[in-house]
Amino acid sequence: MLGHLGFSYVGLIYLLMLWIPNTMWSKNKPIDYDITQENKILLLFERVGQACCTCSILIFSDFNIRTFSAWSLWLIALFLLMILYEIYWVRYFTNEHTEKNFYRSICGIPVPGASLPVLAFLLLGIYGKVIWLIASAIIIGIGHIGIHIQHLKAIK
Repeated sequence: MLGHLGFSYVGLIYLLMLWIPNTMWSKNKPIDYDITQENKILLLFERVGQACCTCSILIFSDFNIRTFSAWSLWLIALFLLMILYEIYWVRYFTNEHTEKNFYRSICGIPVPGASLPVLAFLLLGIYGKVIWLIASAIIIGIGHIGIHIQHLKAIK
């Protein structure tokens, strides 16, 4: 449960699936996006979770693909979540750049820009049996999903 040190190419792929659309988003933020009222405690959880998830996902080889088994379904499930995450971003970038569009649910999943990657982090931690990533996913989930829910409530 502690993990085996070594590079994770699956972790790198996962991070690229996160970073590429987020980099594009930083240049195409919603026109009405306002971070001035974000809860500072949730922001701390988010930042600590981001750092811990990024480190954990790259330094443990337990996330790399192994012989296919029933346990591999965790990996398949998390990549399906990440594909849905990419679809979420395509929908955002091809529509009006507003907070309403940004926080619109997808397939019934609320605040998908926050929920989907956090769930995928959690599933990757379970797949790799690495407690550090599971704990990091919970920490980032509290902050990241909490902040996004705060924004969603503000626009309603």
